[in-house]
Amino acid sequence: MKPGNDTQISEFFLLGFSEGPELQPLLFGLFLSMYLITVFGNLLIILAVSSDSHLHTPMYFFLANLSFVDICFTSTTVPKMLVNIQTQRKVITYAGCITQMYFFLLFAGLDNFLLAVMAYDRFMAICHPLHYAIIMKPIFCGLLVLVSWMVSTLNSLLQTSMLLRLSFCIEVEIPHFFCELNQMIQLACSDTFLNDMVMHFAAGLLGGASLAGILYSYYKIVSSIRGISSAQGKYKAFYTCASHLSVVSLFYCTVLGVYLSSAATQSSWSSATASGMYTVVTPMLNPFIYSLRNKDIKKRIIGVPKCP
Repeated sequence: MKPGNDTQISEFFLLGFSEGPELQPLLFGLFLSMYLITVFGNLLIILAVSSDSHLHTPMYFFLANLSFVDICFTSTTVPKMLVNIQTQRKVITYAGCITQMYFFLLFAGLDNFLLAVMAYDRFMAICHPLHYAIIMKPIFCGLLVLVSWMVSTLNSLLQTSMLLRLSFCIEVEIPHFFCELNQMIQLACSDTFLNDMVMHFAAGLLGGASLAGILYSYYKIVSSIRGISSAQGKYKAFYTCASHLSVVSLFYCTVLGVYLSSAATQSSWSSATASGMYTVVTPMLNPFIYSLRNKDIKKRIIGVPKCP
């Protein structure tokens, strides 16, 4: 791309799964199935929590919010990808790309913050059980979710606003099935130094702070569990964290895998496959993790009797 060719374009080409045209019907069916499972599974979690008064606790309140965010997170990318596969038209408008990126960053940030909030909830429940009911009141839980929305919204607005100042070359091809911030910055023809600085600073500050909070919470949780004398008490304490710990591991491992694979290969198919892991697969698996490992959710959704 020539630096001088910086005409403001009106559309981009999403190349994510353009390789292997004979696989397009299979990909359409696969992603449609995963999207429907994601929406249906997370809706079941939300309905189970809202309809059962026994589940009106901070842990399940945060879980219902996470399920809602996962539905929105997947819905920002998968429907457009399904339309592109079905129509064999890989185009997305400039306005559509900016809008998609805004909501993608918004819900990805919320996923990150809610996982940190849920880790804090488990930290309070296990390490400070006598103060748990006093601190984790509904108004405080609502405030934690509200702050998560506000910070994620501000970050998303900042990143997309910074992108609007860039100019792009004609016929820009994005090696993803959605408009990803890092790829967009790399494809710009104008100077991207400030965008790179803001993007990496925000990722390090917001993502790093959330991850540090999660690691600290679990460090204190493990220390508290080790101090429990009975084996049954240790098992019960760890069991309450198992689902959340599984989701955290899945989320951060897949995100790390995406960026490692992006650095190692320039293949649009490889990049799209790696991105699909945390944009589609992770939200789809979350309801299964929580319903299969949580007796209260399992009882409410599939009617499995609660073990004594």
